[in-house]
Amino acid sequence: MKKLLLPFVLLFAMLLAACGAPAAAPTADVPAVTTELVVMAASSLTDAFNEIAETFEAANRGVDVLPNYASSSSLATQLVEGAPADVFASANFAQMTVAADAGRIEGEPTAFLTNRLTIIVPADNPAGIESYLDLANPGLALVLAAPEVPVRDYSDQSIALMGDAAFQAAVYANLVSEEPNVRQVATKISLGEADAGIVYTSDVTPDIAGSVLQIPIPDELNVIASYPIAVVEGAPAGSVAQAFVDFVLSAEGQAILAKWGFGPKP
Repeated sequence: MKKLLLPFVLLFAMLLAACGAPAAAPTADVPAVTTELVVMAASSLTDAFNEIAETFEAANRGVDVLPNYASSSSLATQLVEGAPADVFASANFAQMTVAADAGRIEGEPTAFLTNRLTIIVPADNPAGIESYLDLANPGLALVLAAPEVPVRDYSDQSIALMGDAAFQAAVYANLVSEEPNVRQVATKISLGEADAGIVYTSDVTPDIAGSVLQIPIPDELNVIASYPIAVVEGAPAGSVAQAFVDFVLSAEGQAILAKWGFGPKP
């Protein structure tokens, strides 16, 4: 009888030992809490901010950067309507002011980079464009961003410098499409869906560089864009939002922006 009971006794002892064993401690490299950082950024910043987000996450374990890319005017409207966010990076101060006037911006925005305009045409240049003057040629299919999108404001200023009222009227008579953001202007031209468009030089990214040609706009007719960045009032991510802004302004952040074709902060 004792021989029959012995296996059961041993099994019972093993079960008691297992129940009393302490739970395994969490590994030190797994963060207990993940902080989500919502960054609203102008569409022209897509590639650069994707790299900045990846670098920032690598240096700040437990932070998950969630970018929201769109035209600055669309993002400002989202903020005015109460959309939650931590950081806003606009392509101009006008849309930053829209958000600030609605009480959505904390402190003073900081200009963190510059950008400049360029004319782009499909690689085969079907309209034979050689200079900015050709934008007024009859029958040209021109694509610009929609009104209130920052690149459109800059483009309008540049076109006003290019010629008199008659020249400007001829240019706008060629306008066949107004896109919701600058990246869509660049995409249309790269696909050959129009003869010319005006974008930022930084929008001629590696993925479309082989599909377009740049027609430079002379310095005296160009408009230098200044981009501001700021923490959103009441940012859910708190101090992490300011840390992200500080990183963008740092030498490492500025180097990433330069890599993607942006000019230095003013």
